[in-house]
Amino acid sequence: MKDRAVKIAGKVLPILCAGMLVSLPVWAEDDISVSYLGPAGTYTEEAAQFFFQNGEELRPEETVNDAIDVLLSGEADYAVIPQENTLGGAVVNYVDALIGAEDAYVTGEVVLPISQTLMGVPGTKLSDIKTVCSHVQGLTQSAAWRSEHLPDAQTKEMDSTAAAASYVAETGDKSIAAVAAPGAAALYGLEVLAENVQITDANKTRFYVLSQKEPEEEGLTRAVFIVTCDANRIDDIIVEIHESGLEMVALHDRPEGSMLGRYHYEIEVENESGITQEQTDTVCAMDGVRLAGCFDAIEKH
Repeated sequence: MKDRAVKIAGKVLPILCAGMLVSLPVWAEDDISVSYLGPAGTYTEEAAQFFFQNGEELRPEETVNDAIDVLLSGEADYAVIPQENTLGGAVVNYVDALIGAEDAYVTGEVVLPISQTLMGVPGTKLSDIKTVCSHVQGLTQSAAWRSEHLPDAQTKEMDSTAAAASYVAETGDKSIAAVAAPGAAALYGLEVLAENVQITDANKTRFYVLSQKEPEEEGLTRAVFIVTCDANRIDDIIVEIHESGLEMVALHDRPEGSMLGRYHYEIEVENESGITQEQTDTVCAMDGVRLAGCFDAIEKH
């Protein structure tokens, strides 16, 4: 392992790095407001709390688009939104929201381990459960466990895992259970019925921290490009990314909407030694490419 530094909000902090991801952030600004996908008790809130650790004002919003709108209106300084999960893949609505937010830039990334928990009204037994509710990602991640332990239970999709926990608490119905973050049980007065109901302990979600600040390239190790082009051009752009010295971390495609075969692409890249403006300028010189942020990635262990 070797020492390197992570630059967060203009402050360079020394850290110990094993591979690419660093272990602990320290935020350098005071009196800031952070919007995030709510309600309270979501994994997005946990990611925001991990990234911002100085008692910032955290504002839960009903949707990712709402969290971004609050940022763009100036009511919040930053927004935290989920993007991709190990098991469930990209959440397309959230990718669409980032692609559409041309005045918002990715300024940080949190990789969060996801430990899904089954919870219900106190006194609930597994045999009572007829319906399991959660965010689509929670339902996907717990599918194998539910197939074995609750094979006859129906599913109900909710806006978030915390919304599912809140719904179960409000109904007081023992036939309904939620798959949510462990902390949501105490927050909503529910009883943990089963822990770690996800498919694998390698379950992680990538969250982006957004701001309206123009990207700074120098010294940061990750970047995101938004590309709009015909599908037969994306290979040329990928080659240019590679030849510029950047390596792809993730690629998500979404239909552009004007014709078949034309897409928006969200491409995350990395350079362990630090991304340069020359590298981003080279890639952005290609038609249909814009830089959507430069940042360091941090992982909670």
